[in-house]
Amino acid sequence: MPSVVHEIPEQPLLREHQVDTPIERVLLVRELERRQKRDGAPFLRMTLADRSGTVPAVLWRAEADDEPAVEPGTPISLTGRLTEHPRYGRQIVVSGLAEPDSGEVEWTRLVDGPARPAAELAEDLDILLGSIREKGLARLMCRLLGSDSPLGLAYRHAPAAKYNHHAYPHGLLEHSVQIAHMVSAGCDVFPGIDRDLAVCGALLHDIGKLDAYASVGGSADLTDPGRLEGEIPLGYYRVRREIEEHGDISPELARRLLHVILAHHGCLEHGSPVRPSTREAALVHAMDKLSGTMGAFDRLEKETPPDEEWSRFDRVLGGSAFFESKDC
Repeated sequence: MPSVVHEIPEQPLLREHQVDTPIERVLLVRELERRQKRDGAPFLRMTLADRSGTVPAVLWRAEADDEPAVEPGTPISLTGRLTEHPRYGRQIVVSGLAEPDSGEVEWTRLVDGPARPAAELAEDLDILLGSIREKGLARLMCRLLGSDSPLGLAYRHAPAAKYNHHAYPHGLLEHSVQIAHMVSAGCDVFPGIDRDLAVCGALLHDIGKLDAYASVGGSADLTDPGRLEGEIPLGYYRVRREIEEHGDISPELARRLLHVILAHHGCLEHGSPVRPSTREAALVHAMDKLSGTMGAFDRLEKETPPDEEWSRFDRVLGGSAFFESKDC
């Protein structure tokens, strides 16, 4: 008589877990702080995640001798309870941690990804690069972002942020291609814009993130250069070095391209040393903000439990997002 195989039901995603219920599963460690209570006892404060979002977690008894290898970007097997803190909202109170077996780790459930396949986004990037008519800019972009360059390969795989938007593998590619397409369309609506310059600025505006962030296990964290110099200066100097080394474009065109990179956050308070002072820089800044806002809606919709219409408060939006019930 053949044996009966019982399939283990797939665990719900974080957003689907009910409050005040036990939790036993593998999650991805996004952030980690080793801290001490007032009596000197160690504890861990973490941010844990799967592809549906993140949730804070705390392990109150964290003895070093018993603690497994817990590091950002690594999966961890945990037991605990999902609770609702009256001040801080949902969090996991962890009772135990262990290193997961290799068969327990399902990366497709732990790490989110772009809405479109990465191969399609890479094809879009190649089409955008091929559409640049100014020969000096075309050569510059091919060296920086061409599919056969080490930087271009890194650009196609990197996340765009640590948390707020497009914070997953291929997120930088998705975010930049979105902006380049919107900028290209904007050139048909608004007069006086140099399309080649605007599209190049859109594709290069976040190139400093390749030096400012390190990506491990689908999670991004700031590098020492990222903390000490910042993504915008790092991007500015990378592009400027490339221009000065090869001399493909005139000093005037180089200055306008570098201005787009420097101004894309819009103001000093948001990290840009200068405000947008050209049509191209203003357009890239506006589309960058729009892409980030829409990315925040995408992230919040994945995090919000299916039976709720309002998300939690979000700093990017300055409020909560409303998602109409899927049953309507």
